[in-house]
Amino acid sequence: MAQKYWNRFIREGTAKQELPPGEHLAALRSGLGRETLTVPKMWPFYTIAPDDNEKQERFGGVTADQHAEHAALALFGLHQQSQKTLMHVPGVGLGFALRVLRGHEKYSSDAVDRRVSAMVSSTSVSTLTYQLRGLVTQLRDVKQGLDYDRLLRDLDDWHWPDGRQRVRKAWARGYQRWEKPAESTTG
Repeated sequence: MAQKYWNRFIREGTAKQELPPGEHLAALRSGLGRETLTVPKMWPFYTIAPDDNEKQERFGGVTADQHAEHAALALFGLHQQSQKTLMHVPGVGLGFALRVLRGHEKYSSDAVDRRVSAMVSSTSVSTLTYQLRGLVTQLRDVKQGLDYDRLLRDLDDWHWPDGRQRVRKAWARGYQRWEKPAESTTG
């Protein structure tokens, strides 16, 4: 399988970080709100080839994993825009990244909670991507990265009801802090 676009810029053991060119990011952002495979500027960045006719027929000639890759690429283009560090951070799940956003002074925790609630209530990848668009913009504003390989898998799983449940649970574990209540010191 070909290397995903955002992984091309991870350089272990180097002091200087290479960042995606602005024209690439503009091409990726042009896919926001657009159907998969309909934006010629994005074609060079796709890595998932159409190979499963049964899956393709179910999703209008495009596979679920191609829909997921399109959404992840477009969101990465939005997230990386004008950033001086790479916004793809392996190991940082969306739930954790949104928890950081929730705790940031720039945004109200109640407002972030409402947006996250609307996002996890989505039942289609297109609605989920629409909801994520605003949250990714806020993550960019506070310079909080996330793992785009994991987001791609989550978006792919979102196509299926059992996958949505698994992803929601994973995001909940990252977003919420469940702490034991403090033991009472009064008798």
